[in-house]
This record gives sequence, C-alpha cells and structure tokens, in this order.
Amino acid sequence: MINKYIGILSFEYIRGLVEGEGCFTFDKRTTKYKKSIKIEKIPTFVIQMHERDRELLRKLRNTLGLPNSIYILGPYRKDGINRGRMAKLIVRDYISLKDKIIPLFYKKLHGYKAKQFMEWLENIGNSDVLYPYRNLYKLYKSGFFDENIHLCP
Repeated sequence: MINKYIGILSFEYIRGLVEGEGCFTFDKRTTKYKKSIKIEKIPTFVIQMHERDRELLRKLRNTLGLPNSIYILGPYRKDGINRGRMAKLIVRDYISLKDKIIPLFYKKLHGYKAKQFMEWLENIGNSDVLYPYRNLYKLYKSGFFDENIHLCP
C-alpha cells in the first residue's frame, strides 16, 4: 500500500526550514506617471536553497497548497568561486500571504526570524506598500491572526 502522506511536511519542519533559509522581505514595483516615478513595495516571502533541494521546496509548496512556481537561478556572483544553482520559491500574492504564510508563522517563530517576521508585519502598514497589501497590516492590528491562530497548528 502506498502511503498517501509521502511528500507532506509537518508545519514544524517547514518553520525550521524557514528559520534557516527563509526571508520576509519586500519586492519593489515601479510605476511611471507623466513626469514622476512611483515605487511601491509588495510584501514577499522567499525561501531559497541549493537546486539539489528543489524537491524539498516542491513538498513545502504542495503541503501549503501554494500555486507558486519554483525557479532555478544560476549563481549570482561572478567572483570565480564555483557556486551551485539555486531553487527559489517566491510568494507575494495577497491570498497566499493572508491565508497561509502569515498564519503559519505568526507567533510561532523563534530568535532573529521571529523579530524579522514581526518587523515585516509592521512594515506592511507603511504608505509605500501597495494598497491592497496594507490590509494585511490592518488584519494584524485588529487581532485577526490572534483570533485565528488555532487554524494553523
């Protein structure tokens, strides 16, 4: 009999991977108006590993039910050192951040990554963040993620 849970990662395991390899950051989107340029930020979750761990990123993505692709990127430094290619999962769509990423990590990380995550949540409220995403900050401040903390063990 085939185990239907092969490939499913525990939430604790995912949090451990993210504490070591993940990042809560912002992508920038530049919009040109008549004579001005507006730069807006988009909240982004990224986890990047050597390409040999691509299957592990697939399992993470599938466990969380994320629609995102996994990208394979070449070495980004040209300093003569032989570096391997990297597999990268990028999540920046509003629904995935609201329903999956934030609940998975909210008040469940430790050390520096917990600090980085909470600062990221606070910074989502800044005026230079693309408008719909600022609602994530409002949900956070209203206690939405505290009330629903039980939804993601």
